[in-house]
Amino acid sequence: MMQVQANPGPTDSLLDVGDLKVGNAHDSSVVTGVTAIIPDNPVAMGVDVRGGGPGTRDTEALDPTCMVEKVHGLVLSGGSVFGLAAADGVISHLSENGVGLAISPVAVPVVPSAILFDLMNGGDKDWGGEPPYRALGKRAAEAAGEPIQNGSFGAGFGARAGAERGGLGTASLVLPDGLAVGAIVAVNSFGAAAEAARAEHGQVTLPKLGFPGTNTTIAVVATNYELDKAGCKRLAMMAQDGLARAIRPIHTPFDGDTVFALSTGSQTGEQDKGVTMAVLGTLAADCLVRAIEKAVEAANS
Repeated sequence: MMQVQANPGPTDSLLDVGDLKVGNAHDSSVVTGVTAIIPDNPVAMGVDVRGGGPGTRDTEALDPTCMVEKVHGLVLSGGSVFGLAAADGVISHLSENGVGLAISPVAVPVVPSAILFDLMNGGDKDWGGEPPYRALGKRAAEAAGEPIQNGSFGAGFGARAGAERGGLGTASLVLPDGLAVGAIVAVNSFGAAAEAARAEHGQVTLPKLGFPGTNTTIAVVATNYELDKAGCKRLAMMAQDGLARAIRPIHTPFDGDTVFALSTGSQTGEQDKGVTMAVLGTLAADCLVRAIEKAVEAANS
């Protein structure tokens, strides 16, 4: 029998993976926000989408068959389709700082993104022809490097989790050999967070009504173990189990549940890659469970 023991890192956050920065920005009048994940260097990334109403941008570039091997940032945002513009702000910030593909007179960053629906949470959405998300994206990118807080921050600022407030949560697990996994999640689920642990078999509670795209949990898991895009895709797929363990129901027609996985590649070794992937994927799911619990607990405290 193989046993491994991992413990939370020093900050118990995505930052424990290393070589990553996170920035958050929100608009309290609109009741929405944006989270930007900015790596110190380009990273391999994969994605797994299981919700029935997703909202994403540039996720096709993460397919292992596509040419782009590394990406320069990642955005989680409120605002439904309007929130996809948050990536524009992050892209502008990165390009201004010379980050991106050197294929034109200006740097061209590749920045995938995913959004959640927070348009019916009571905030002032009368923004006319200028939704706030591009500006919020730029502010989030500029804030990258600050500590991450759990609760009503960033993309989770206006989120709901079933009948409760949703929020932003983060967690990490580190193995004795230095391999690390971290997660950050914006919980805006149709189902109640942590309901799976309490539910009786056969009972299904639907705490809020919805239609496709209005309820979503969007998350990022990261590791310092060197993976290519295909490996990141597998890590994202395994991490999705964490959503299923922490939220019930999940992956419904009303949700856009999406998990990204990225690899900073700072750790390599002689470990059996298949075994290492099995361990890291399991830890990634565990991190997501804890990050979801922390998000909802902090947002409702």
